[in-house]
Amino acid sequence: MSDRKFKKDATKLLTKHETPILHVEDFPGIAQLYNPSVVKYNDEFIMLVSVVDYAAEGEGTDVGETRIARSKDGIHFTLSDDNFIKMPDVEPFNLTKHFIDNRVTKIEDTYYIVTPVMMKGWLAPVGLLGKTTDFTSYEPISIITAPRNRGASLFPEKINGMYYKLDRPYDYPSQSSGEIWISESPDLIHWGNFRPVLHQGYKFWNTVKIGPTPAIKTEKGWLDIIHGVASTACGTYYYMGAILLDLNEPWKVIGKTSSYLMMAEKEWELHGNSDNSVFPCSPYADYETDTLYVYYGAADRAIGLATGKISEIVEACIEGI
Repeated sequence: MSDRKFKKDATKLLTKHETPILHVEDFPGIAQLYNPSVVKYNDEFIMLVSVVDYAAEGEGTDVGETRIARSKDGIHFTLSDDNFIKMPDVEPFNLTKHFIDNRVTKIEDTYYIVTPVMMKGWLAPVGLLGKTTDFTSYEPISIITAPRNRGASLFPEKINGMYYKLDRPYDYPSQSSGEIWISESPDLIHWGNFRPVLHQGYKFWNTVKIGPTPAIKTEKGWLDIIHGVASTACGTYYYMGAILLDLNEPWKVIGKTSSYLMMAEKEWELHGNSDNSVFPCSPYADYETDTLYVYYGAADRAIGLATGKISEIVEACIEGI
């Protein structure tokens, strides 16, 4: 008999809700539901979810808009019919298609939203910064990334007097690589001092790309839930993992999970407009109960929810399990 001892892994730290929170089958006329961001506002869960109607008009395909879904318990959401992020038809906001994958960060009393968007006449996505204080009105501010970057995520507070964001530049058109970088700003508009944070391919589940979400502050570091993409003989698979960044020098990775936290397993995660995909944009941290709510897009047709202990995920990063 072997005496070999097997290490624990992080794949059991999140518990999935058995059924989708939202699914296209419940909304006639909707072709796709994209990856959500969720925050708390006035004791209500607010979800920004990207929607593509069958009747959508625009340049090319994949013409999305952002709608708000609201919930009292974080499980039963009511999806609005209205487009929340509206653009004036003036430079530089005369944008088109692909309003998806919003990442929301609360800084003081304002909710800042970074939205990957396509620009008219250009192929590559950029990060559009906007803001709201009440989730009834939206104000676009500026484009804050150079192309090609579709994963910019803000930190929720200044660090040593500067704002920080995690970036996800990637190679185009092959999209053969996607890394995590970091940049800093005095005012959320002018960004510089770009530095690499983490390269894809440190584990089998992220050999093609990785990408960030808004960082969550903990006593032991900035916790960041990431997605990882792997290309296999059976196709492309999306996973979730976690990394831990230094509190004062957030470009330094001080821990990361070796195993993934989550992969596509349920039928509605495996089959859809983008098979084999689970994708997070802005997890919500409930510090009072030590609970992380990970809302995620599933195969571009449904929204799922998984929950786990913040402290356990942090320890998994530190231990490298």
